Amino acid sequence: MEVERVQTIAHKSKNTTIPSMFVRSETESPGTTTVQGVKLGVPIIDFSNPDEVKVQNEIIEASKEWGMFQIVNHEIPNEVIRKLQSVGKEFFELPQDEKEVYAKPVIGSDVSSEGYGTKHQKELSGKRGWVDHFFHIIWPPSSVNYSCWPNNPTSYREVNVEYGKYLRRVSNKLFNIMLVGLGFEENELKSVADENELIHLLKINYYPPCPCPDLVLGVPPHTDMCYITLLIPNEVEGLQASRDGQWYDVKYVPNALIIHVGDQMQILSNGKYKAVLHRTTVNKDETRMSWPVFIEPKPENEVGPHPKFVNQENPPKYKTKKYKDYAYCKLNKIPQ
Repeated sequence: MEVERVQTIAHKSKNTTIPSMFVRSETESPGTTTVQGVKLGVPIIDFSNPDEVKVQNEIIEASKEWGMFQIVNHEIPNEVIRKLQSVGKEFFELPQDEKEVYAKPVIGSDVSSEGYGTKHQKELSGKRGWVDHFFHIIWPPSSVNYSCWPNNPTSYREVNVEYGKYLRRVSNKLFNIMLVGLGFEENELKSVADENELIHLLKINYYPPCPCPDLVLGVPPHTDMCYITLLIPNEVEGLQASRDGQWYDVKYVPNALIIHVGDQMQILSNGKYKAVLHRTTVNKDETRMSWPVFIEPKPENEVGPHPKFVNQENPPKYKTKKYKDYAYCKLNKIPQ
């Protein structure tokens, strides 16, 4: 069964109406539900600040109060990020038949399985997102399947491996700060989540131009199901976050890494940290792209509130289960 990609639909829809499956209701469409004229200034944290206690406190506070923040001076060179964006863009600009070589199977695959694709399942509202994507694991080596990675552009593998090395340094430091902020001792960190065992799943989101951007969503409202997400956007804005029940555009900060607290960090902390509810919009004239990396447990690992945060006065707010079972329920909209 052949799936028509959003990139193809966008090309066909340039001067016509878009298919109704993408058009949101008035209660969902960004044109009617976005607070206009306000950019949400989520916390911006200088990762290179020599005052480590200040950095830790800012990250902990943002994780509790916002569920998201942006870090600058993160020591991932601009050139490494530029190359990552360049090879990702080149892949999506390939002829369609070349991209389809890496397509996920239509039957039996879910939205986070590796490969090139478009979300096939409609949402509960019956609508679809204006986005194509590419998923593949970049760490640990034992979980990487290079046959899923594009051969064209020829530098794709080299560039993504290099980016992954820098990103791991940031994610490990960030992860440890967040765990210490919950009250774990340094010698406990590996037993909570061993950084060498965590899956780093890269996704490329490709949001082509849309003639009716006020009527569609790139990705609908959701929280990420991982521990944390580290995201690089291109310069085309489109990330929105929910704050006090309202939707706001998130201010674009050049050269920043956007951090989302995910479900597993909220679950592990039994609700001390908050996963951020967010969505994406699209642009009328320009292609928006983003490169999130989801830091998540291995499928067989059990996830649930840590015993440190559970007692008679504070019972577990979430069930303990294997991560693969959590992901299955999340992706199939089954109550956890």
